[in-house]
Amino acid sequence: MAQIFGYTGIYYSSATLATTLLNLIPGFTFILAIICRMEKIKFGSSVTSAKFIGTIVSVAGAIMVTLYKGPPIISSPLESEITKNLSAQPSKWVLGGIFLAIDAVFSSMYIIAQAFVLKKYPAEMIVIFAYCFVCTILSGLTSLIVEDDPSSSYSLQSKKRLLSVLYSGIFGSAFHVTVQVWCVRRRGPLFVAMFHPVGIVISTFIGVIFLGDGFYLGSLLGSVIVVIGFYSVMWGKAKDEKIAAVTKMEDEQAPLLQDVEQSS
Repeated sequence: MAQIFGYTGIYYSSATLATTLLNLIPGFTFILAIICRMEKIKFGSSVTSAKFIGTIVSVAGAIMVTLYKGPPIISSPLESEITKNLSAQPSKWVLGGIFLAIDAVFSSMYIIAQAFVLKKYPAEMIVIFAYCFVCTILSGLTSLIVEDDPSSSYSLQSKKRLLSVLYSGIFGSAFHVTVQVWCVRRRGPLFVAMFHPVGIVISTFIGVIFLGDGFYLGSLLGSVIVVIGFYSVMWGKAKDEKIAAVTKMEDEQAPLLQDVEQSS
């Protein structure tokens, strides 16, 4: 459902709007994690404040990278095809924005669902195999129903088309989901969601290095803001783990102390 709403939103709006609104995933994930009691909040606590403020700051930095250019720091005479598409004027952007916002909600629910599944069944590879297997069946059935000419749609004659399919299947699905599931089990859903804004920063630098895109002041400032927000949340998560470890140690030591007192 997330992919359906996401691609539909891009079709009605633009890639720029999609990149911007998908940065809402950390915020939605944080809210859902609190509702599902995966993240503990204590009003007035420095840990809660660090995670809350860090999430907002990171999202704001990613939005700045996407929407604000500013004066060029590194200008390039080349203009990639991606840059042309990003600068294209969107059509029906309100409808597209609604679809993309729904996409962000479903993506957050997907990360939370992974955490629930892995808590009861912590076998990552079997979960990933079942996920990819079911997605393959559903995608195949959908394609057979929707496509008018399956023979041309499933054709892999062009090398670029074959490489695109292989890259999407290996890295876009299997590798991506494997790393995500592994991180969700060990660090929680908020940790995984916080890397969405970081991905904007990484894609900006990749565009400069490999695609000949220009590097602007907005990209620099937004990248710094994203990193500040990201490390703020990571600091809060680290403090949470220390508090949980101390609490667990105290709970384990409490029965021993009671036994000593009773024996004395």
